[in-house]
Amino acid sequence: MAKKEEKTGKTKRPTALKRDIQNRKRRSLNKSFKNRVKSAVKSLEASLAAKETAQVKEKLNEVYSLMDKGVNRGTFKKNKASRTKSRLTARAFAATSA
Repeated sequence: MAKKEEKTGKTKRPTALKRDIQNRKRRSLNKSFKNRVKSAVKSLEASLAAKETAQVKEKLNEVYSLMDKGVNRGTFKKNKASRTKSRLTARAFAATSA
């Protein structure tokens, strides 16, 4: 059973407390994962700005991998991942071909 916390108005049942704990934990994991994705995207954008073709492909693959993992975990919706990957691929293609 979950540990009892300080009372805040309504009395909560142990299952509700457990859900609170689970939700906090999940929110924390999702937040850290989203930060990893944002860092990878920023890193890719920095490579695009510096026109480092070899690094662009590596970093694009990393972003693809993280976005797909996020969809599997339920952190991102499938459409968001597809849209993000599509936009980044278009930018990478334009930067490397130009």
